Amino acid sequence: MSLGQWAACATTAVVIAGSLVVYTGYRDVLGIETADVDPDGWGDRPAQVEGLHNILLLGTDERAGDDASYNELNGVRPDVLVVVSIDVDQGGVTMVNLPRDTMVEIPPCDPGEGGAGWSGGVDQLNHAMTYGGMDCQGNAVETITGIHLDHMVLVDFAGFEHIVDSIGGIEMCVPEPIDDPKAHIRLDAGEQRLDGEQALGLARSRDSAANGSDLGRIENQQRMMGAILREVTSGDILSSPSNLVSFLDSVTDSLVTDNGLTIDKMTELAVAMREVDLGRMTMLTAPVEDYQADNNKVQLREPDAQHLFTSVAAGELIEEEGGSEDSEGPEDDGSDGEADPSDVPVVLLNNTGLDGLGAQVEPLLTAEGFTVADTTNPELRAPDATTVYHGPEHAENAELLASALENGAEIVEEPSLSEEMELVMGGADWAGVAGLGAGGSGGGDADLDDLGGTSAAEDEVSCG
Repeated sequence: MSLGQWAACATTAVVIAGSLVVYTGYRDVLGIETADVDPDGWGDRPAQVEGLHNILLLGTDERAGDDASYNELNGVRPDVLVVVSIDVDQGGVTMVNLPRDTMVEIPPCDPGEGGAGWSGGVDQLNHAMTYGGMDCQGNAVETITGIHLDHMVLVDFAGFEHIVDSIGGIEMCVPEPIDDPKAHIRLDAGEQRLDGEQALGLARSRDSAANGSDLGRIENQQRMMGAILREVTSGDILSSPSNLVSFLDSVTDSLVTDNGLTIDKMTELAVAMREVDLGRMTMLTAPVEDYQADNNKVQLREPDAQHLFTSVAAGELIEEEGGSEDSEGPEDDGSDGEADPSDVPVVLLNNTGLDGLGAQVEPLLTAEGFTVADTTNPELRAPDATTVYHGPEHAENAELLASALENGAEIVEEPSLSEEMELVMGGADWAGVAGLGAGGSGGGDADLDDLGGTSAAEDEVSCG
């Protein structure tokens, strides 16, 4: 997502880290510009969940100098959009990046901040800012995700180098040498400390991204976000007043917030979150796929995207992650505590009367990670309702299989079964395979893994 993508991702980290230290005694340091945002004018809004504070972070592609004319022609558009969900009760943060070129249904909005307004319709997500400023962009994101937005923060990425330099640089692993003249960067491979100019260049470089793509760069940029968080929370910034002032100045100099995000609000978050564990700060990207009408654009991959948004809106991702660490189950039952689609083979039985249905369904289940051992017609068990039969030791696997079906399934223990499950597709209710991302027993941490979620606690890339 080019320069703005990194700037917003990096500043996501420093905004959150900044909120951990903005408490009484340093409030007068801040001089944050505010903008008029009226969420009450957005119409019907998602419910606000107690204990959750959701902030939409926008990184603009505003340009200066020789490129200033770009803004006059195209308007100021966010190059990155990140929903930052802070759970003060569970003590965790989830950051969801929404790719800027995602084609979505943007709701109608009034003119604002130089925009002419919008009558509603399909367009690129970040164009909402051009039509009606922060109000229109916030309304679009809230409508699409169903996540109640409490506040908005607009980032001018021009001060990014100063932000990184103010914390003394960041430690990063560069797996392979990079020589990218377009990004003005040349780096050797290995673990090293990058200054602001180098970090910005690395974030802009296509050579550092998987397949040289904008979406691939998000992974590197999220790694840098974690590096900044680790630097801020583990170094001398929080203990030295002069370092703290410099850090806060570097953050606030490039921020515009909604007029409801007051210093007192920041202080409340600081008190609640100053002891947050970096292991509970999760960064991920909304699942997307090629846009059918234009392969240069993307669209949300459903139902995975809505499942993710619903989980974030309810605070379930943070809650489930904590539960998996703190639960007190059996010490060792011979498993890792989670059902895996490939653990138990599935015999697929067609009782719908539709010829060839098993051959159509088998690759769909395989794509979800299940192992299909055989496809045939039922003999011993032929219920009209779709049913999963399982042996005594495989109830969790049966629930996982049922959760991947469009209408679910009856789950029945069958003592005669041992290493296989039977999925009988019933003629009364069979509706197809929805996928594990649609919800049910396959949610939680498995979904985070599937979406490439990473933690701010450590860099998972090895430098050997």
